[in-house]
Amino acid sequence: MRRVRYESTGGPLFLEEVPVPEPGPGELLVRCEAAGVTLPVVRKVTEAAEPIALGGEIAGEVVAAGEGVTRFRPGDRVTGMCFGHGYADFAVLHEAMTSPVPDGATAVDAIALVRSGLVAYGALEAARPAPGESVLVTAAASGVGHLAVQLARSRGAGRVVGAVSDPAKADFVRGLGADDCVRYTDASWGDPVDCVLDAVGGDLLTPAVAALAPHGRLVSYSSGGGTVQAYDLLVGAKSVIGFQMALIARGRPELYEQWRQELWRLFAEGSVKPVVHGEFALEDAAKAHEVIEARANLGKVVLRP
Repeated sequence: MRRVRYESTGGPLFLEEVPVPEPGPGELLVRCEAAGVTLPVVRKVTEAAEPIALGGEIAGEVVAAGEGVTRFRPGDRVTGMCFGHGYADFAVLHEAMTSPVPDGATAVDAIALVRSGLVAYGALEAARPAPGESVLVTAAASGVGHLAVQLARSRGAGRVVGAVSDPAKADFVRGLGADDCVRYTDASWGDPVDCVLDAVGGDLLTPAVAALAPHGRLVSYSSGGGTVQAYDLLVGAKSVIGFQMALIARGRPELYEQWRQELWRLFAEGSVKPVVHGEFALEDAAKAHEVIEARANLGKVVLRP
């Protein structure tokens, strides 16, 4: 089978031929139909000291099940998080990190909705917005951000604001249901908000905290790090909350499943519509990474093995 790999920090990415892996106990072998390209994986390629397996979200058809698997069998359509090589014709999923894809949804729908949607949904849950409260979403045009904007609106936010790096993305973000759109470099992000969902981190944390109203909550689900000054929290009784989807999937599988079913319900009724920026062939994985690195995407970037 084919898979994408690289040998040193920063790449280049290349295709290689390797044997099809075998599923171990509690694992599924999946024929990949789609794989998501995310900023955390792109950052690891450009920053990690040692090469990593290019994993992440995949969707496809189960072709074999390892010992002890009870929920799935060959022929089932599934999606899940792959912690090994996911940019490949075949990949291995842990059963606990795998979900069924409902009839009527494509593999690309699953990639665009499930993991990114779960992160957006979980970040919103962590923020605990009351009906009518205002929500600001950074990276609002990204794979997660564009779903967070829609979810905030569908859950009754009184005002939804998107924050972006490029003003050319403003119309896209407003089309998702945002009332307003601001640039990161704006002197002010407008009226204070009750909640900020932040996917960027780094230097952006300072203006993100400043955008909070008194008693406001910032939820960070970024891999970009950053530092918050304690005084900036004290003066407004503000809070910063960290969120990681993997902890929910591993430690609260019943909650993970509840959120997943709710996302598919919202998808079926049309309240949440994932947007795919582009689909790239496996051999064009480097081009897909370039789109993410340039922050040029409007919605999800997907590989199609």
